[in-house]
Amino acid sequence: MCMLADPSIKYRPYTPLQLPDRQWPSKTLNKVPIWLSTDLRDGNQALANPMTIEQKNAFFDKLLACGFKEIEIAYPAASDTDFGFVRELIENKRIPDDVWIQVLTPAREDLIRRTFASIQGAKKVIIHMYNATSPLFRTVVFNNTKEQTVDLAVKHTKVIRQLADEYSAKYGTQFKYEYSPETFTQTEPEFAVEICEAVKQMWGKAGPGEDRIIFNLPATVEIAPPNHYADQIEYFGTHITEREKIVISLHPHNDRGTATAAAELACMAGADRIEGCIFGNGERTGNVDLVNLALNLYTQGIHPKLDFSDIQACIDIVNQCNDLPVHPRHPYAGELVFTAFSGSHQDAIKKGFEVQAQRHALAKAKGEPLIWEMPYLPIDPHDLGCNYEAVIRVNSQSGKGGIAYLVKTHLGLDMPRKMQVVFYQVIQEISDREAREMTVTDITAAFRSTYHVGGPNYDGRLSLRSFKVTEEHVAEPADQLSEDLPAEGRYFDGTISVDGVYRVIRGNGNGPLSALLDALRTYLSIDLTVREYVEHTIGEGKEAKAASYVELIKAGQNHKERTEGWWGVGIDTDIAGSGLRAVISAVNNAIGDRQLPELKLSVGLKSHSGQADVASVILNALLLDLPRRLQVHFFEIVQRTAQATEGSIDYDTLTNLFKTTYGFTVQELPLILKSFTMEHVGSGELRSVVGTFVINGQTIKISGEGNGSLSAVLNALDPYFEGTLTVREYSEHSIGVGSGVKAASYVELLYAREENGELKRTGCWGVDIDEDISVSGVKAVLNAVALHVPLRIPK
Repeated sequence: MCMLADPSIKYRPYTPLQLPDRQWPSKTLNKVPIWLSTDLRDGNQALANPMTIEQKNAFFDKLLACGFKEIEIAYPAASDTDFGFVRELIENKRIPDDVWIQVLTPAREDLIRRTFASIQGAKKVIIHMYNATSPLFRTVVFNNTKEQTVDLAVKHTKVIRQLADEYSAKYGTQFKYEYSPETFTQTEPEFAVEICEAVKQMWGKAGPGEDRIIFNLPATVEIAPPNHYADQIEYFGTHITEREKIVISLHPHNDRGTATAAAELACMAGADRIEGCIFGNGERTGNVDLVNLALNLYTQGIHPKLDFSDIQACIDIVNQCNDLPVHPRHPYAGELVFTAFSGSHQDAIKKGFEVQAQRHALAKAKGEPLIWEMPYLPIDPHDLGCNYEAVIRVNSQSGKGGIAYLVKTHLGLDMPRKMQVVFYQVIQEISDREAREMTVTDITAAFRSTYHVGGPNYDGRLSLRSFKVTEEHVAEPADQLSEDLPAEGRYFDGTISVDGVYRVIRGNGNGPLSALLDALRTYLSIDLTVREYVEHTIGEGKEAKAASYVELIKAGQNHKERTEGWWGVGIDTDIAGSGLRAVISAVNNAIGDRQLPELKLSVGLKSHSGQADVASVILNALLLDLPRRLQVHFFEIVQRTAQATEGSIDYDTLTNLFKTTYGFTVQELPLILKSFTMEHVGSGELRSVVGTFVINGQTIKISGEGNGSLSAVLNALDPYFEGTLTVREYSEHSIGVGSGVKAASYVELLYAREENGELKRTGCWGVDIDEDISVSGVKAVLNAVALHVPLRIPK
């Protein structure tokens, strides 16, 4: 059947209450009501599969943890399960002394007596009796007159009073009485007052404070706008006598979807108490949601005297015990209530967090409250035990602000605005292509892949392996003929991986970034320049890192023109390092898959290769990242060798030349280490070395002391050569990762001796590797000595 064109022929509108002097619209909701949870009774009766005793126990514990002091635990006369649950709580002493349990009974004497039997031995009990009072129920359901309806309520109130006196005398139970004129909102207002007056008179115990009688005025079926309920509550409160002896309680249902509004307006109209359920469970569309009401107060700066600091635990208990899901858009508790997909919303939230952080810092310095004021977020998710993980989620409707917020939140990277625009396009393309929501993992992975940050798994075609930026220029042999050296600036010496091949490159500029770009231009024909550079710090203290953002454009282009640019990101403990890594990141995006110049060695009379190219060959062949001075030294040897043979040198010849020149992994030398031990001497400043060496084929045990292992070994060798040896330069680095890692050591010794009455000094290098860093250093020293110092065995 379709909806009627004229529904007035079938449905009557509600009749507004004539209350010309109503006061509630000008009132403010600033008082916390008495809360009663009816999850275990009203909520339980609304379930297709009512809760077991175990489930009701778990739910009861959660209600106590949330701070409820009045809990309607059962309709004991309805089933043995409910009756048994009440008995179990009492007999196992599970009810705290400050908590009132409430039990429901209809106006029937046998059921009232059954209800009282269930609460034997309880300390604090609210007996809740009801009977229907509206014309529809009086005439259709029960066929009662008004008088008969009043008599029914009064007669059974008398039974309850008598039983309450008996149980108080016998068990010491403290009672409160609650009466509900069921279907109150459909009852004539004056008749509702009349029947409650009669009940109050029969109860005869109403007094101020704890002795107040509770009149629960339920919207059993919500039939009118919430303002009508408020009018009815105000009418009742201003027409009932002895108002100070009465608790006006609300029990709003949600048939029109306005239970929360009805409860709040009714509290403004004078109500003292609210009955409802966690997340609004109940018959049909449910009872009023107590979490919603409580947190509405909380967002106005009023603590509701209920604790929902772990709202997820409340969600879990409802899911587990009621087998009911919480809707993703449910106020405060839904999965999506703190989530923004819209680009404009995300941008507002991102800016809100940034501004609030500044505002809070100022307020904290002044000792002022840190007021929460955030676009689209009326409550701080942290207050409910939620994090900011889902505040912004990304789909095809999202904007750059939300994406930037997620990158900043999860990676600590605050992208410049222009870069946000570029990365937004990356995410939009993925989202449109895959037609789905982009998770945080998707976004962070896309960011790492796009800008090659986050470890070796995200490296681009180029990756920075090592570098050194100095103000001192280390001259190459060719420089001696040049008059165009820069007078000042920065010099970049580094090692990069290019499509898996290591390249040693160097360049100069007015700063580290321009020096690296000069090196890339020289060795890889990549000619780019910086258009924009931004940096900031990630973290604080010892854990702080520098983050840099670089936009590169083609060299020679106007920086102000809207020409194509490429962004890159770098992170490092050193600000210069982060900038250099950002340049490499941007270069990867700029070069795409274009072919780069390969390393081709040309050494000899028609040399086209420099010392960096030679060092690149050694790095790729032996994984040795040569110090700059050693690069210069070896390049001179390579040039002399090539000139002597009047030809070029191939890779294998070059590698073997390096090994024999520096004793690298060469076994047949006049000085070989067999074993050694090192100990601290005295206060620990000196080292003592005892070792077994082979000198000119003879095994000898020697010992010496020094401020380190290298000087101690040289002192131990002192009797076996003429002159003096001192360490001029030492460097080291690791090769490989994990259990297979080795240490590479480079040592330059200065050998001084007298020849023909003159003091001569010679520099000599040694290189070697070992699993132990101390051993690799000693082996490098011995290689330098073996190749350049004549040894003798003392007599």
